Amino acid sequence: MIREYRTITGVAGPLMIVEKIHEVKFEELVEIELSSGELRRGKVLEITTDKALVQLFENAQGLDLEGCKVRFLGRVMELPVSGDLLGRVFNGSGKPIDGGPAIIPEKMQDVNGSPINPYSRNYPNDFIQTGISAIDGMNTLVRGQKLPIFSGSGLPHARIAAQVARQAKVRGQKEAFAVVFAAMGITFEEADFFIRDFKRTGAIERATLFLNLANDPAVERVATPRLALTAAEYLAFELNMHVLVILTDMTNYCEALREVSAARKEIPGRRGYPGYLYTDLATIYERAGRIKGKTGSITQIPILTMPEDDITHPIPDLTGYITEGQTILSRELHRKGIYPPINVLPSLSRLKDKGIGEGKTREDHAQVLNQLFAAYARGKDAKELASILGEAALTDDDLKFATFAEEYEKHFVAQGENEDRTIEETLAIGWKLMSALPRAELKRLKDREIEKYMPV
Repeated sequence: MIREYRTITGVAGPLMIVEKIHEVKFEELVEIELSSGELRRGKVLEITTDKALVQLFENAQGLDLEGCKVRFLGRVMELPVSGDLLGRVFNGSGKPIDGGPAIIPEKMQDVNGSPINPYSRNYPNDFIQTGISAIDGMNTLVRGQKLPIFSGSGLPHARIAAQVARQAKVRGQKEAFAVVFAAMGITFEEADFFIRDFKRTGAIERATLFLNLANDPAVERVATPRLALTAAEYLAFELNMHVLVILTDMTNYCEALREVSAARKEIPGRRGYPGYLYTDLATIYERAGRIKGKTGSITQIPILTMPEDDITHPIPDLTGYITEGQTILSRELHRKGIYPPINVLPSLSRLKDKGIGEGKTREDHAQVLNQLFAAYARGKDAKELASILGEAALTDDDLKFATFAEEYEKHFVAQGENEDRTIEETLAIGWKLMSALPRAELKRLKDREIEKYMPV
């Protein structure tokens, strides 16, 4: 039931106080009609006995306390969903911005979603091929997993996100695959890059984009990932699609959450972020997964830029607790001109063992992964030792491992922005690189696999 009031008693920035209210609910949508007839939107942030604190989606400029009407719409924020979501571009409020018509909905879904009962969850165990060797070969993405990318200011996480979005696929299965891409607090140039890249490669046909710009309201930024996940849940659990959700940049989302929290005068937690930051992030990340009896799935790749490259900052710190690993971008590799600059040593996919092996990737994948990791780590140690003592202090084997580390970065980690490698091509590169190492040092490989796959 819609209720209308003319009892605005104060406006402070994006916040408005309405008094003498009745039966108003938390997060209920609000419509404000100015004396000029212009309509603005908001939602209820806080309720006392007869007062409501309303967060405006737009700015408060031009609001006339006596001439404005406030309507409480009796419903929370909902997204109209149907199969027509694919191929479309929306803003952070779910309105089309691609010049196409409004979505004719099959149903309206609450953007806050419903928690998945842990008993109903299915364990992630199917390989998703991104076409990027440093991910597929070393820290494999599994269907239903949450695997964030930890980046830094100036690193090419936007290009990596676009590449994953257009290349990702579930191998050997005929089920439909879709990408839901949500960008928060990005510039107009970045939004234009994503739209052009999706259209240029044809990836837009199987994708849905939600773009919130840097000059859009903070409260809209808080809603954007929830809109994207609502669309993903419909595609996955109603239309039985495998959906990859890419969320960038979660740091901008958390900054918006801090801004809204400060406006509400809440007691701040670590570095000024609200004390419920962990819980709030969990309500987003935990919407990924598989459900028993459902064919579809939701896999998440949240991307966040670590302030000052600090991995102990609250945003990456809490994200690491909730998700199943992380892919870390390296500023050192970026300076060397290596793309994508993925640092495989501190990166981790806790579910990779469930998504690799015979029938999923190849029977030698786990052994190749372990041997490449060990050899690269030894090579990096040898290079550090050489920088202190000089190469003359290294043994012949150490010199070979130091050379291996350089070749590994140049040929395995580095690849073209439009290069879509199959897992077989990734493993073949790994075997070729290992062929330069002493046979006696390849202790993590089985003899029969060496005979089968090692190039002569």
